[in-house]
Amino acid sequence: MSRLLVALSGGVDSAVAAFLLKQQGHEVHAAYMRTWMNEEGGQLLGECPWEDDVANASAVAQTLGIPFRVLDLIRDYRQRIVEYLVEGYRRGITPNPDAMCNREMKFGIFLRQAIADGFDGVATGHYARRRDNADGTSDILEGLDPAKDQSYFLALLRQEQIRLASFPIGDLRKADVRALASQAGLPNAARKDSQGICFLGKVRINDFLSLYIPDKPGRIVNAQGITVGQHRGLHRYTIGQRKGVDVPSNTDHEHYVVVAKDFSTNTLRVAFERPGLPGLYTGGAWVEHLSWLNAPILDECELDVRVRYRDPATRARFIPDDTGGARILFLEAQRGLASGQILALYNGPVLRGAGIFR
Repeated sequence: MSRLLVALSGGVDSAVAAFLLKQQGHEVHAAYMRTWMNEEGGQLLGECPWEDDVANASAVAQTLGIPFRVLDLIRDYRQRIVEYLVEGYRRGITPNPDAMCNREMKFGIFLRQAIADGFDGVATGHYARRRDNADGTSDILEGLDPAKDQSYFLALLRQEQIRLASFPIGDLRKADVRALASQAGLPNAARKDSQGICFLGKVRINDFLSLYIPDKPGRIVNAQGITVGQHRGLHRYTIGQRKGVDVPSNTDHEHYVVVAKDFSTNTLRVAFERPGLPGLYTGGAWVEHLSWLNAPILDECELDVRVRYRDPATRARFIPDDTGGARILFLEAQRGLASGQILALYNGPVLRGAGIFR
């Protein structure tokens, strides 16, 4: 049996992960990662329920009879995630802090701390599965529950991280996790799932960014180049965005959507959404900074790809180049691809790696 450190978030998924590992006979310890304060620069940003999370995590550990502690990782989070997020928006791209959080924090700083403390690895409540291969390598597979699969957020992990990671609930459906939590008498069995960016809690992203990036108002123009409104700053918008564009539509059946951000003129371009709309739908894209969980794919081939977390996998032609990037040709046009977001690559249920949209 192994000695494992579980990242307890206060939610039911990680609680059941700890419960299952203990049932299997492992020596289980738990820790909560303190990564953020809801007060920044003397300003209260909004509801950031870390104290409630800690209380729930502590109660779970007490119920299970396992050691528990809080790890203060605020400085590391600021350097590795917050700065990445802010700099991305400042440059006009749409970063993915949740995927970066997993690589740099949960399976980075947190994992290294666990190994230094004598643990054999770490476990989380992700809906994903690890498969150990005969050659000594490990793969990540999609979670069994298609509605909850979180493998997309693990697409930037490296082989040395995967081999030391456990995902105890990856073979379960959400309803089964809730049932197990109730049967085990876990105090957070009925607690609602958290939403939002990994470290912001319920803080709105634009409220957060306003502390770091000053607004720079400019024109909003339609497909004919006519000014239809004024934006507060291009960093507040992403390609494909419909809500919060602040331009009224003419009818209930037509909605403006962001199709381009022109930084040279500080102009936001919008158009009425329709199938195949140029700038919104595309049949191909470039990705860079390819990252592989196991053996890299070096030759042109057809793969399953996921352009964002909630989207189903779709088929695409993968054409690598010699710069560490690749050309992606989708068999069906994709909507709202934003620079900085992650394209996850799969062979069936097996997560192979990821690239960043250029």
